[in-house]
Amino acid sequence: MTSLAAFSFRKVEDLVDTHLIDIPHPNVTIAKRCDPIPIEVVIRACLTGHAKRVYQSGKRSLCGVNLPDGMVKNQFFEEPILTPATKAEEGHDEDISEQEILERGIVDEDIWMEIREKAFNIFARGQEIANRQGLILVDTKYEFGLHNGNVILIDEVHTADSSRYFYANEYKERLKKGQPQKQLSKEFLREWLMDKGFQGKEAQTLPDLPEAFRKKITQRYAELYKKLTGQTFEPALIDVAHFDEELHRILSPYQS
Repeated sequence: MTSLAAFSFRKVEDLVDTHLIDIPHPNVTIAKRCDPIPIEVVIRACLTGHAKRVYQSGKRSLCGVNLPDGMVKNQFFEEPILTPATKAEEGHDEDISEQEILERGIVDEDIWMEIREKAFNIFARGQEIANRQGLILVDTKYEFGLHNGNVILIDEVHTADSSRYFYANEYKERLKKGQPQKQLSKEFLREWLMDKGFQGKEAQTLPDLPEAFRKKITQRYAELYKKLTGQTFEPALIDVAHFDEELHRILSPYQS
């Protein structure tokens, strides 16, 4: 996650300022302190995931964006759409329209317009990078903050936690046959949890993940890292018992 986010942050730093300062260790990110904007900026190119579930429920509007009738699962929209969500402190994030963001005063209009423009530009760059590697960047979420009054990209970017990728060479044939797309994302984990009756609601207990399934998650993330960066992922060996000491050594050059 940290390494892939660092790779992707550097690929978009000509489009937007980011919080990234340094990655002194595979599990450590040195970042700028900022004031987070409590909105998840979600860009979608296809009818899949949450958008598909909303569509199949019969609704034809998502976050204020009207969706055409007759679409099928995993079909591309005419152009990517922006479907924001509130960044909840507790419980689930909730869909919100751009109009509601401004009406509630969550963020000033000029800042929001800058955010939406940057988000679409970053998404286009992510699609370009994915396409060169035989993938389709289907959807993603971005988070932004203010650093010295300026909009910056924070948290993560184009990782398997925040993004969904399809394999480009199989997309059209699978869509034509109505088959599930081969993908790299955490959607399979979300679907597994939902099959077990877990949706992250209050009073629900997270089911234990079998060891084989944990390894499958790791393999998916490592595969995406290799596909996007062209490098094999090598896990860092960590002495858990003494990591606090190691962490102190790692952070000491950045402490004033």
